[in-house]
Amino acid sequence: MKTAISLSDTLFEKAEKTAYYMGIPRSRLFVIALEDYISKHNGEMITKKLNEVYEKVNQDEFTRDLDVGLESLRNLTKNDTW
Repeated sequence: MKTAISLSDTLFEKAEKTAYYMGIPRSRLFVIALEDYISKHNGEMITKKLNEVYEKVNQDEFTRDLDVGLESLRNLTKNDTW
């Protein structure tokens, strides 16, 4: 699909040089850059969604389970010599 975008002269010149040095058409450079940008930000969106989920979780339950796990580990290793 074709599309039109507006760029500053400076950015356009940088894109021209970069595409030239990479040996690819300028349009391919734009595709690569956009794919990279979207990929990066999709990861950030996933992190944001996970943070929203974990904010709703009762952290006291995890703390209690962690305490129980640590106590069990201490009991299992109390006679170990390292």
